Amino acid sequence: MNDPQDPYDPYAAQEQRLIGYDPYGRPVYGPVAARSAPPPAAPPPYAYEQQQYQQEQYHQQQQQYQQPYGQQQYQQPPYEQPHDSGYDTRQAQQWIPQQTAPEPAYQPQEQPRPQQRYEGAAQPPPQVPEPRREPAGAPAPGTGQFAFVDQPDEDSEDVIDWLAFTESRTERREEARRRGRNRGVALIVVLSLFVVGGAGYLWYADRLPFLDGPDGQRNTAAATGEQKRDIIVVHLHNTKRGGTSTALLVDNVTTRRGATVLLPNTLGVTKQDGTPAALGKTVEEGALGTRESLDTVLGTRIGGTWRLDTPFLERLVELVGGIETDTDTAVPADEQARTPAVAQGPRQSLTGAMAVAYATHRGPGEPEAKQLERTGRVLHAVLRKIPGDPKSAATTVESMGQILDPGLDAQNLGALLSRIGEHAKVGAYRTEILAVKPDGGLTDEANKKVVKEVLGGSFTAAQPGAAPRVGLKDATGDERTGTAAKAALLNGGYAFVDGGKADRTDATSRITYQDDAQRDRAIEVAKTLGLPETAVRKAENAVNADVVVTLGKDYKAS
Repeated sequence: MNDPQDPYDPYAAQEQRLIGYDPYGRPVYGPVAARSAPPPAAPPPYAYEQQQYQQEQYHQQQQQYQQPYGQQQYQQPPYEQPHDSGYDTRQAQQWIPQQTAPEPAYQPQEQPRPQQRYEGAAQPPPQVPEPRREPAGAPAPGTGQFAFVDQPDEDSEDVIDWLAFTESRTERREEARRRGRNRGVALIVVLSLFVVGGAGYLWYADRLPFLDGPDGQRNTAAATGEQKRDIIVVHLHNTKRGGTSTALLVDNVTTRRGATVLLPNTLGVTKQDGTPAALGKTVEEGALGTRESLDTVLGTRIGGTWRLDTPFLERLVELVGGIETDTDTAVPADEQARTPAVAQGPRQSLTGAMAVAYATHRGPGEPEAKQLERTGRVLHAVLRKIPGDPKSAATTVESMGQILDPGLDAQNLGALLSRIGEHAKVGAYRTEILAVKPDGGLTDEANKKVVKEVLGGSFTAAQPGAAPRVGLKDATGDERTGTAAKAALLNGGYAFVDGGKADRTDATSRITYQDDAQRDRAIEVAKTLGLPETAVRKAENAVNADVVVTLGKDYKAS
């Protein structure tokens, strides 16, 4: 029987169907009319290469297993005797060759046929075709073809993670470098601004001796030693217990520094009538010419006198809001003088009354220098609290209600106190005690350290038009000889400066001067005292005066 499903039937390519039965009741098949096939589905990826490869494999297998055409066996169905109906059954029979082929060793898998699409049926979701994988032993593609091989990499995720880590690490390093560079640049800019600002401030303050200041004038005074100083003398009067204390307030305009020089009451000065006296006595008496006498002794130019009684000092301390200073001793309270107690220790807060009590305190058996030191501490603390604005400082001075010296009004005093106070606030300030001998003369150390360095005293610093200053140092050992020489100098119109007694006696007298311009004046002094001109020589003066006379035993009073 003919099997329309036989895969090896050469006529099986034409689809057949049952068209009837023969007279003997057997089914008869016939070809089916051609019908329109549905449009082919879109070939999957790589379909061309796969189809060609399957056809090649199929033809190879057919050539290997196909038998010769002559060995094919044909089976003819038995004939039946014809019936009387006259129907020739041989016309309905078909000759179908049959052949037997061995089963192939390799049969490629057929891809599933695409499902037919029917209207109204649910469409399955599109599927992405998997990449093509070549079977083992498959031939290499031709030169006109492409082979796409997708080999899975199990370490791909690890590689991606490592690349991401490396990239992020590199970015962090670059960011750290950028931040470091930015910090370095910022530090350099800040340091540059600091240096430029400091140099600008020094230039504006005219503290650079090698550059011109804002006014176009070069500050050569500091380099050459010519310094401008504003000096006033302060006399503190204790109205309750008596006694005075004297100090010089110094504003060095050139070096921008301030100082307080404390003068002992035993300092020897000369009154206007030429008689010698101690500084403390002349201050208590209110003698005229005390300021000029100090100029003569120290070689300074004092600009004014400030009489400061203790009630006004108390008032001044209250106006600035109290002071703070280190106290070296405890001051007990005094009911009679109505002074409160002052504790000992660093950074003690003092009211006005406490400041007065501490500034004027002198314990039993203490030297005068101790009491002067306490006065200097109070003055320094007050200066630190004075307003930096000259107008505000002048208002503070006026608020004290004190009648000032005509030569030193509130505006000038306030301006000077504000400038010195600014020096004290930044630490550009010093306090010195002038050392004197028992006879009231200055020591050599006081002349060099205080008079010349702090006060700027010199033989040329006296007031213009003043009488020449002549210092006298007695080395004769005879007090009457020194008195006679002093009288001779005063009668000659010279300003007398007491140099005290020499440490040792000298056999010969000598007259010294420092400036060549004073040589002629030194010769005149020698003639006044009856000394030969050979006694005049140029040397450093032991006394702060224009000309210094050292009397020896060869001096004979006239």
